[in-house]
Amino acid sequence: MTIELHRSGHVATIRIARPAKLNSLSLAMYEDLGRAFAEARDDDGIRAVVLAGAGERAFCVGADLTESIPALASDRFDISAWDPAHLKGMKFYKPIVCAVCGLCIGGGFEIMLATDIRIASTGAEFQLPEPSHGFVPAGGTLVRLVRQIGYAHAMEILLSGRRFSAAEMAAKGVVNQVVDPDKVEPLAQETAAQIATLSPTAIQTIKEAVLTLQDLPLEQAFAEEARLGQRTFTSEDARRGLRAFAERAAGTSGKQG
Repeated sequence: MTIELHRSGHVATIRIARPAKLNSLSLAMYEDLGRAFAEARDDDGIRAVVLAGAGERAFCVGADLTESIPALASDRFDISAWDPAHLKGMKFYKPIVCAVCGLCIGGGFEIMLATDIRIASTGAEFQLPEPSHGFVPAGGTLVRLVRQIGYAHAMEILLSGRRFSAAEMAAKGVVNQVVDPDKVEPLAQETAAQIATLSPTAIQTIKEAVLTLQDLPLEQAFAEEARLGQRTFTSEDARRGLRAFAERAAGTSGKQG
């Protein structure tokens, strides 16, 4: 199996595990990755996900050039079949922390952009080489990148086709932190585990709002924000949180008295 899913407490780790091929994705692996995301989404015991590659040479270098790209070029394969692997149209509102070591290229870059928090190694390298091959990064990147970072930075990454260092990606806002290679996945796991201690209703509603409200007209967006907010205020998570807050406040007041 080249796509692995492991659970530890409320955190699932999805790993692209084909290190001998720099974690490049075959057609079957794209299907398996989409299924792994769906499994994590539908498991109520999972509150956060870590996405990583096997080994330190690469997070993922995208589609396997010997199989996937020829299939696309021959027009016998529709790239929309990869939508689940790219988290397109899946309503995936659980947070994903991405651990990036080594090369993050092409489709690997695109999958990273579908995650929420990104931890990169000091030696990580990032690239969208598609224009040099005559095609485009159509796995969500043409939509996501310019919405996630500034226009000029996004266009430099999209149009130049060159490789960027982890430090450059941090400066452009593509990744959150750059750390030594041996600290990348531990920090990603720690980050995911911390988020998993919080209210899953609140966390998933925040992500849902961020992904769905940004293109609505302002007043409609505010109305939808209020609806989502009310859903959390009346949730069991909120009731538990308010009870705990009241109990702590009462205990503090009693000690002061």
